[in-house]
Amino acid sequence: MITATDIPHLTGLLDRFLNMMDPSIARILDKALEDKEISVEECIKLLEVRDFELTALVLVADELRRRAVGDIVTYVVNRNINFTNICYVGCKFCGFKRRPDQEDAYMRTPEEIEAKVEDAVRRGATEVCIQGGLPRNMDGYLYRDILRLVKKKAPQIHIHAYSPMEILHGVERTGLSLEDYLLMLKEAGLGTIPGTAAEILDDEVRRILSQNRLKVAMWVKIITTAHRLGIPSTATIMYGHVEKPWHIANHLALIRSIQKETHGFTEFVPLGFVHENTFLYRKDGSRPGPTGLEELRMHAVSRIMLNGYIKNIQVSWVKLGIKLAQLCLNAGANDFSGTLMEENISKAAGATTGEYLAPEEMRRLIWDLGRTPAERSTTYQLLKVFNQKEEVTTEANPAYTEEVALPVSGR
Repeated sequence: MITATDIPHLTGLLDRFLNMMDPSIARILDKALEDKEISVEECIKLLEVRDFELTALVLVADELRRRAVGDIVTYVVNRNINFTNICYVGCKFCGFKRRPDQEDAYMRTPEEIEAKVEDAVRRGATEVCIQGGLPRNMDGYLYRDILRLVKKKAPQIHIHAYSPMEILHGVERTGLSLEDYLLMLKEAGLGTIPGTAAEILDDEVRRILSQNRLKVAMWVKIITTAHRLGIPSTATIMYGHVEKPWHIANHLALIRSIQKETHGFTEFVPLGFVHENTFLYRKDGSRPGPTGLEELRMHAVSRIMLNGYIKNIQVSWVKLGIKLAQLCLNAGANDFSGTLMEENISKAAGATTGEYLAPEEMRRLIWDLGRTPAERSTTYQLLKVFNQKEEVTTEANPAYTEEVALPVSGR
């Protein structure tokens, strides 16, 4: 049975509390504290806990976080650039997509993109994150040209861009092989890719979410090919709609399996479904996003399931809101995401938590947790550590040095 000695921060009183737990849950949490892998079946059980067991789950996840990365909470100063909202795909969970003939449809000009990059640099950004809709008749080399444009304007900035869905669209529009297309993007300045377009990695669920979404096998192929070519990525999950606990457990197991093979994921990002303006909720009757307890469980279970493989669990303050994001940072998460500066996709779906969170505000919220804020690079090298209002430049903490060991030659 799990005891207070397993987690040094627990007291004898809490030891007695833990003895009131379901013994089967206690055994799973014991395994986690022993750094043993949790099975899919065990993960499903953890995704259904409540009451005493939920409290214990959160405590165990936070202990594993402490062992993995200590008490530093990271963030990145970045800017989102959504270069178009024109898209043919028609995903039921998205409120961002527009037809070309709609009044509020847009395609950013090169001058507009340059202005956004210049603004990002002026405000201290080390990263720009570039994503957009999928125009049906798009020039397949547009993504490459945007990368070149950004690098010409700001050679020093890291470009985190293009989901697997966008990459597949570019491959189809150019006729290039996947490997050649990715190498072309890398040569043009692509640094990392977002592991979005994952939603739930189950083809049955994906057919409900969108008839035109790429299949699980293709998502995996694009991600693993990128990793093999020296392009790291994030990994994500979108939950709180039509999925069941076993879908989430299988998704986490697949992410873990990929990481064992490639070591290319920099972080895992749980993304709660934002429902308000989506067809999936308003017409198809999906759940209205995750509850607060589901959010805590998701972040805690992600830490436990991915323990030993993916160090960094990120909170999405845009999806969660600031206060719930703080709570999830006490449930196994260790990264506050980015400043964003603008955000259009979640906002279009109905998110109301804002588009910009200043670094100063992030640091205040992290200090409030009793933790240490640090600005990081996209690949988790520490750039600045802040000790209670005193800025300290530091070399990277060994726990945070780049965890991706990928090829650099491209082939």
